[in-house]
This record gives sequence, structure tokens and C-alpha cells, in this order.
Amino acid sequence: MTKEQATNIREVAALAGVSTATVSRALQRPDQVRPETRQKVMEAIKQANFVPNSQARNLRLQSNHTVILLVRDISNPFYLEIYKGVEETASEAGYKVLMGDARNSEERVANHIEMVRQKHADGLILMTGHFPADLLENQELLPPLVIASESIPGLHLPTVKVDNRVASLEAVKHLLDRGHGNIAHLAGPLPEALASERLDGYRQALADAGVEYRDELVIRGDYSIESGRDAVQRLLQQNIAFSAIFAASDQMAIGAISELRKHDLSVPRDVSVIGFDDMIFANAYDPPLTTVRQPRREMGQRAMSLMIEILSGRSTAETIELNTDLVVRGSVAPFPPGR
Repeated sequence: MTKEQATNIREVAALAGVSTATVSRALQRPDQVRPETRQKVMEAIKQANFVPNSQARNLRLQSNHTVILLVRDISNPFYLEIYKGVEETASEAGYKVLMGDARNSEERVANHIEMVRQKHADGLILMTGHFPADLLENQELLPPLVIASESIPGLHLPTVKVDNRVASLEAVKHLLDRGHGNIAHLAGPLPEALASERLDGYRQALADAGVEYRDELVIRGDYSIESGRDAVQRLLQQNIAFSAIFAASDQMAIGAISELRKHDLSVPRDVSVIGFDDMIFANAYDPPLTTVRQPRREMGQRAMSLMIEILSGRSTAETIELNTDLVVRGSVAPFPPGR
């Protein structure tokens, strides 16, 4: 620690009313410090304009050429093409990529961020809707981070994503144009931003067509196959009339079709279904799934390119919005006349 750093950390300690050891522990081992004490330290750091460990100045000297791709659920095949894109771009620049599993846990997100702060990795590409509240309030202390696919309100970081609202609007409009009025939406984990954006597109499409929005047709899930099954089961148990489904993920759409078959309902004869993502099994499923295609490999490539810019010392807060396509296959049919 330099003389300048020692002076700064003493200033932070005095402002927070704690010892210099507590300041160091709050930065190096935050889980060992009470939340209220940690908050005092973070506020004092902001007030003193203290940069811990000369992080920005020494970043390249301490580089181990490793980046973490942190995803919601590592078992979800949605992330495979994104990983390929990240790894391709990383490899060209001399970086390795590790894949982390957030398991929808804010604590695990915080642990991975701390790994980067401790220089076990150079940067983190974040693909989860969860983010620690205390870090959200102290963003100037964050290590190199890039967001891919997700939206986290209040977090101002370089981001690569698609326009989920517009993509969802186009998918629901496809169903409306084929005569469907009672369209169920199998939503993601509301009120997370990604799920909310897709719900907003669903609602806007209905409004544009003059179709009334009905709460009972929106079932909250978590993007998994099982939540797609559960959602259809709930709709059927409650005797809610629907002729089409717009699912917030392909996995939910597949789960929905599976549950419909258990009840002797055919897709698309009885119910039309649209998914979101265009995962590898969407075209191989029976019937082939109509879905929103996300350019997942490009998303990974662009996210890693932003990370390389940051690690090279070029500051960026760029948001890159990629295009989606509605891929029309066999899971949608016109609403039968006279039904």
C-alpha cells in the first residue's frame, strides 16, 4: 500500500467512524461485515473519492486473462450459443472464459462480482435478472461488468440485448392476424425487467388490435419446461378459455405443448403456440415451433468485444440492440371459422 493509499483509507475510516481494518474487510471480505457498517464504509468511499487498491491503474498489470460468463441457470441450453460467441471473441484476444451458475440467487451474483474484485478473473459478463442492492447503490466500486440479454433497472453498464417489447408485440400480432383473440401469455419471473418487457409487448399488441387485456390469461413462470407445464395446467383447471399461447421462452412453450397433449389437445389444431429464443430443439420438435429468434452467438461476440474495450482501458457505456426475427413454423394455425 502506498503512502497515498494509506492516507485515503484512514480518511475513509474517519468518515465512516470505523477502523481502517474494518474498511479493508468491507472491501475484501464484505460478507464478514454487518450490512449497516458496510453501507457506512461505501458512503465514505464515495465521499472521499477513494479507488480501492488503485484498481483502475493496475488492472492490466494484475490481469489473468480470464472472464466469467454468469448465467441464470447453467442447465438451460439457451446459453450455449452465447457461450460460443463469447469464447470465440475471447480466444482471439487471448482470454479464457469460465461459466458461472447464478441459480437465480442474488448472493451468488455478489460472490462472483467479489471474485472479479479479488482479481480471480478480469471481468464478468452478467446474464441474470438479479443484482445485489448494495452494489446497485455503489456502482462506481464495481469491477469490469457487461450485461448480456438482460435488463437491470438502475444499473448503468455496457449492455447487449434485443428489443423484447417489439419482438413480443410481433409474435402476438402474428396470432391476432390469424384470428386468435383469447391468447394466454406464459410470462417469465415477473416483475423482473426481461419478463416485464415481454409482457409489455403482449399487452401492446392486444391494445393495438382492440382486444381486452385479461389478467387471468397471464401466468407467471421462470422460463423452464416445468413452469410451462404448470401454467397450462392452471389455465385448464380454472376453465379459462384460450386458443393460443405466447410463451416467454422456448422451454416454456415446449412444456406447454407437452401438457396440452396430456389433455388430448393438439397443437396447432386446438391451440396455437409461439415461443421465444429459437433454441436448437425448436425446429426439431413436433410440431416445429414458431418462435422469436435471438442472435445468440452474435450477442456473445458483441458482449465480449465490449468487455475487451473495458479491459483495454477504453471507457464505454454503450448499449447495443440486436435485431430479432419471428420464425414461422408449424405450431400456429388460423383460428377455425365458426369455432
